[in-house]
Amino acid sequence: MFAPNPAVAHRGAFKKNGFPENSIAALREAIRLRCTGSEFDVRMTADDSLVINHDPRYQTREIEKTTYGELIKVKLSNGEILPTLREFLTAGMQNNPQTRLVVEIKPSDISKERGQLVAERVVKLVEELKAVQKVVYISFDYDILKKILQLDRKASTQYLNGDHPPEQLKADGIQGADYNISVFKKNPDWIARAQKNHIILNAWTVNEEADMKWFLSQKFDFITTNEPELLLSITK
Repeated sequence: MFAPNPAVAHRGAFKKNGFPENSIAALREAIRLRCTGSEFDVRMTADDSLVINHDPRYQTREIEKTTYGELIKVKLSNGEILPTLREFLTAGMQNNPQTRLVVEIKPSDISKERGQLVAERVVKLVEELKAVQKVVYISFDYDILKKILQLDRKASTQYLNGDHPPEQLKADGIQGADYNISVFKKNPDWIARAQKNHIILNAWTVNEEADMKWFLSQKFDFITTNEPELLLSITK
């Protein structure tokens, strides 16, 4: 169903062509490259709109304390309007037979409860758009992933923070360890333990050729990178 390569484009395939990170243009380029996944970040505005942006601020405005109408007054560098999750998922479902939509739900800076609400709304929208089979959920907030699994026990989930061993992920039904390079270098035994427990292995953000080759040698399922073109050339 998905492209048989490990390349997950981090915030889309943005770098080579100078697209804005987390833009629809970067998403479409990842799909064009036939990456197995394209990752993007979800936050919620003051008026409960789900938008795509990595940082808690967009330009100078704090997203959680600003309405969507105010945020879209400033466009992305390529002229796009700050995309909503609905627009992003819709674009990601078009002419896309092979690329996962890797949805990172950012923890709320306001409260844990608000983070749970964001998770609920994201899952509801994914279901409404019939994107369930295409979506992987990731988060630094373990409770957000547990909330997603309460809503959809078959949801594909991966944890980002790197502070839980593979056995705990398995016990809680989290499918993947999506950890920073440094976590796996400090805990190399976690790799074999994850594989023993059928935990998906993903590493971020892997941009150097030597690191890519090392993770490939360790038989990682996915490698999240700002350089998907380089990774794809190595795997070919």
